[in-house]
Amino acid sequence: MRPASEAELCEIIRAASGPLVVRGGGTRGALPAGVVLETGGLSGVTLYEPGALTLVAGAGTPMADLEALLAAEGQRLAFEVPDLRGLLGREGCSTLGGVVAENASGPRRVSVGACRDFCLGVRFVDGRGEVIRNGGRVMKNVTGYDLVKLLAGSRGRLGVLTEVALKVLPRPETEATLCLTGLSDVQAVAALSAALGSPYEVTGAAHLPGQGTYLRIEGFEGSVRYRLERLRGVLAPYGAGAEVASPWAAIRDVTALAGRAGDLWRLSLRPSEAPGVVARLGAEAVVYDWGGGLVWALMAPGSDVAGRLGRFSGHATCLRGAGAAPTEPPAIAALTGGLRRQFDPRGVFA
Repeated sequence: MRPASEAELCEIIRAASGPLVVRGGGTRGALPAGVVLETGGLSGVTLYEPGALTLVAGAGTPMADLEALLAAEGQRLAFEVPDLRGLLGREGCSTLGGVVAENASGPRRVSVGACRDFCLGVRFVDGRGEVIRNGGRVMKNVTGYDLVKLLAGSRGRLGVLTEVALKVLPRPETEATLCLTGLSDVQAVAALSAALGSPYEVTGAAHLPGQGTYLRIEGFEGSVRYRLERLRGVLAPYGAGAEVASPWAAIRDVTALAGRAGDLWRLSLRPSEAPGVVARLGAEAVVYDWGGGLVWALMAPGSDVAGRLGRFSGHATCLRGAGAAPTEPPAIAALTGGLRRQFDPRGVFA
């Protein structure tokens, strides 16, 4: 089903008797069983004010359209949306609603925050078929409960997004990337932490074992040059860093693991714990992002990841393969279940 309006979407949800599976651009892997509900008919930019750094668009709007619109005005989305089609072997085109529902956030999250931090307001239809509006079109909007951040990352389980208001940012004048080589995982995470703890406004911090440890700085040319040299001093104990061409699109899209067979896992955890967790996993290949707080791991098919993780304070998700992520702690599972019962009392969303 592909509703062409919010009103039609409400009717579909009210009449639903079985599980509905919300689909944006179809770029994020296999869907669970159920009736597919596509959001592509809810597209189009309804407001764009470059001077106010504000954009409002339908949830089905292709991200490529929004990025082109912003680029023409010298602006961009701050949270650097990953394109995982190559990694997951998918086609299609990411949509605004899908990105928000996944809270999809790239390397720049370490400096500016996640997708949810730039969502000013949302409209969505809950499991009763009722339209809910929350937030607004300015950062200091006060409207009670912050459902905007709740919907970001909910993956369509609480409601179907129909419209999103975003804060956008000016595109920086330039960027520079410093690369350290020959570091172990432990050394690399220590170097990333030192850089992120410095006053030099690092906007990307990643480690690709066997390739390099990368730090990014963005801004005005003079400022970038100054901060880059000071950052070299901070990182001197870890070796002489060399300036390299930007690797950030490849890091964002995890291209180092694309086209390779095996189970694909994404782990969110404390950076200080990442090297030890990776050692226990015995992965065939890994990519560290977010200063070590995000680990992409390529595992042999059928690997017992839950067993290898053992006591694990983070969160693990299997994006490709037959694995099952470790269960949520009871308190979190109870909270999640309570939210779903509140927003979807009939259980119509898969």
